[in-house]
Amino acid sequence: MPKTIYLVDDDRAILTTLNMLLEENGYLSRQFTDGFSFLKAFEEKQPDLVLLDIKMPGMTGIEVLKKIRHLSQVPVIFVTSKDEEADELNGLFLGADDYVKKPFSPSLLLARIQAVFRRFENVASQTALVRGDLKLEKENQLCFWKGQPVPLTVTEFLIVESLAQRPGVIKTRENLIQAAYGGNGYVDDRTIDSHMKRIRHKFRQRDPAFNQIESLYGMGYRLK
Repeated sequence: MPKTIYLVDDDRAILTTLNMLLEENGYLSRQFTDGFSFLKAFEEKQPDLVLLDIKMPGMTGIEVLKKIRHLSQVPVIFVTSKDEEADELNGLFLGADDYVKKPFSPSLLLARIQAVFRRFENVASQTALVRGDLKLEKENQLCFWKGQPVPLTVTEFLIVESLAQRPGVIKTRENLIQAAYGGNGYVDDRTIDSHMKRIRHKFRQRDPAFNQIESLYGMGYRLK
């Protein structure tokens, strides 16, 4: 069954371009020119993925993402002309799975979409992993800390899974990029740092004393 992708951008020309690109490659899509109409449709029926602009009138893409993450862990890729590093890191910190800058290469965007779907499929094809108070149910992409659910995006889940596979072993940022993005050469090291801040924040919402993920300056991260 074709996967459905929701497109959110106030530029109708961009929506037309994206719609044609997706349909030519076997996807279904729905287009929205503002966050309000998108969220109404999203609450009625969730897609398989969302392509989201940041700079929109009325409700920015960042505000839309925050509302999405209150409802779902559906993958979200920002497709935006806002190319400042702070915008990218903020988007990733708030739970975006990837970030593509306009003007975008159609082949690159398709590769990013396919990579996100592969990550979901890889997670769903595996079983549970337990490390002390941490439990990862791979089939359902669920994470638990001391029995409490921790809502992770698929990218965050794969980062935590990579750390949990070998507790105590240092994983470099390159290792974590490989685990979460399949070795995508376009992913910057800072992306992992931003995801890690978000991951720790989510765990500390469940357990304020959480300190199981260590940063090792100049080396990477490890799970105690």
